[in-house]
Amino acid sequence: MRDFFKSKEALLYVMSIAMLFSFSAWMSLLNNFVVEVASFNGSQIGILQSLREVPGFLAFTVVLVLYLIAQQRLAYLSMILLGLGTLLTGYFPNAIGLYITTVIMSIGFHYLETLNQSLSLQWLPKNRAPIILGRITAVKSFTGLLVFVLIFAMMKYWDVPYKNVYLFFGGITVVIGIVCWIFFEHFKDDVVQEKKLSLRKEYWLFYVLTLFAGARRQIFVVFAGFLLVEKFGVDIENMVLLLFVNAVLNIYFAPKIGKFIHKFGEYLTLRLEYLGLVIVFTAYAFVDNIYIAFGLYILDHLLFSMSLALKTYFQKIANPKDISTASAVSFTINHIAAVFLPFVLGLIWLYSNSLVFIIGALIALCSLTLSFLIPRNPVQGYETTLKKREIVP
Repeated sequence: MRDFFKSKEALLYVMSIAMLFSFSAWMSLLNNFVVEVASFNGSQIGILQSLREVPGFLAFTVVLVLYLIAQQRLAYLSMILLGLGTLLTGYFPNAIGLYITTVIMSIGFHYLETLNQSLSLQWLPKNRAPIILGRITAVKSFTGLLVFVLIFAMMKYWDVPYKNVYLFFGGITVVIGIVCWIFFEHFKDDVVQEKKLSLRKEYWLFYVLTLFAGARRQIFVVFAGFLLVEKFGVDIENMVLLLFVNAVLNIYFAPKIGKFIHKFGEYLTLRLEYLGLVIVFTAYAFVDNIYIAFGLYILDHLLFSMSLALKTYFQKIANPKDISTASAVSFTINHIAAVFLPFVLGLIWLYSNSLVFIIGALIALCSLTLSFLIPRNPVQGYETTLKKREIVP
């Protein structure tokens, strides 16, 4: 057990598990909670999701906070804040209350996710990173699966109210954060990280793909589930069951996706992901059959697992000392569209939900086009096919 608390890889797993306990519960309950309890419409859910992404847009402030506190301790504080925001959610079933608790939860989540990505890329060796990240994704899926099973049992068989479900899962994350702070060794940085915010021109393709990834992710996260509840009347038990299926498939496929990236490279993986998203979003726009909608939701979720190829692409082209700041900046870029897009698309949704998904298909098409600029073997100095190979030792 002592060796466990001295393992960097073990800490990455624990942070991911803690994050999923709160965030999976928050997300899986959200659409039904806001419709059934808070009586939200499409515009209000768009506002809430836009507010949720504001802390993501401000993720670059992680670098400023790192002047005051080490990455690892800041991750623990973020974990506790995420849990706190989640456990308070069910006690404020109105627009203002949900907006406030969402921002609290989101600050913790986005800081933790930023730091988790930064520490993963710093701590994991490049030749094993895709495989380990695939395994971590599988563990996250298993955690999500456990959350969905517990929520299903709590609400279907034990009639636990929403507020107590939020309290339970948020509380677990808070406890894990405190335990990690007390027991895990504080690891020294192998490479001293830059703490100066900057946009580096050599990472431009990564930045642009990250921007588009944030935009299309919002369409899936905000509106795919909302479509199932509003258009097809899917209840909370069936939503959780659908998420359960997604988690089971991810447990099986995520490690294989990691191995696929390791064997065939980021360039091919990302092309397949973006092509699949063009097809899925186009189908979302016209789907009228609930079972086809279920299938699209599952396929969409599996394609999202392939996005870890973008992280390993960046790890290969980045100067090691840039990883912390570039991770924070990329999170901000990822959320530029996310801050306003849910609100704008929420208004569009009131007139045409099909148009929302057509926009998603066009964004995915832009990503697909740009993915052809990713080299077969990207390295620092050879970030895109537009450059001559110039390896930096």
